Amino acid sequence: MRQPGFLAHLLVSAKRHWPNYLAEAAGLFVFLFMASLIATAVHYPGSWLARQLVGQPLLGRTLIGLVVGFTVVVLVYSPWGKRSGAHLNPAVTLAFWQLGKIKTADACWYILAQVAGALLAGQVLLALLGHYFTHPAVNYALTLPGPQGTVVAFGAEFGITFGMVAVLLLALHTKRLQNLAGWLLGALLAFYILVETPYSGMSLNPARSLGSAVAAHHYTALWIYFAAPLLAAWLAAVLFRVLFRNSPLAGSILAGPATSPLNTEPPQHPVE
Repeated sequence: MRQPGFLAHLLVSAKRHWPNYLAEAAGLFVFLFMASLIATAVHYPGSWLARQLVGQPLLGRTLIGLVVGFTVVVLVYSPWGKRSGAHLNPAVTLAFWQLGKIKTADACWYILAQVAGALLAGQVLLALLGHYFTHPAVNYALTLPGPQGTVVAFGAEFGITFGMVAVLLLALHTKRLQNLAGWLLGALLAFYILVETPYSGMSLNPARSLGSAVAAHHYTALWIYFAAPLLAAWLAAVLFRVLFRNSPLAGSILAGPATSPLNTEPPQHPVE
């Protein structure tokens, strides 16, 4: 019997799981919108918040980290986040695909949806915030290598992404931590923003970096924010499989596999 081709898998997946893909697109939109909004408020010289934070870059990054981290927690535990699994990042989707927790067709749609949400957010921010968003102090919320250069930026992005995916997989692997995975992820992102931002701009997320880059028409060193997170996520998943081969991952839902009736495995199905 002739097996259906990959295009058929894509079409059937789109028909069955479009709400999941829409949730991923919306999640990336909200994530980039909130991250850029707080970055603009902190960095734009004319804003009230920026005036209060003059000479206190560490406090500014702390505030950005808290807002971004809390945004991630809200997205993960929201009904739509539970519906899709709240990957919100092509690197996370790649890790779950490598572990066999999401079908190839669904993984492709997830990544396309994540990119679409980030691209839309960049254009909406540009339209709404105008010169506040384009001001050199804000610079479209671009993720760019720090003064140490591209090699350090690549290493930093690789290291923080590997750490994020490792923490996420270990949390989902540990029964008492499964329902706390979203909180752990939010806290880790806040910490990363505080300490790692000067080295690479703290992306972790190819879609997030692409959304800002397209809005700015600025693609310098963008390859770092694609290659480093994806490679690190893939490696973390491979090592997890080697270390825990006899104890498979319970799920690929960041909020934990038993928190809600909606919280079922992200799409894994045969194409009929």
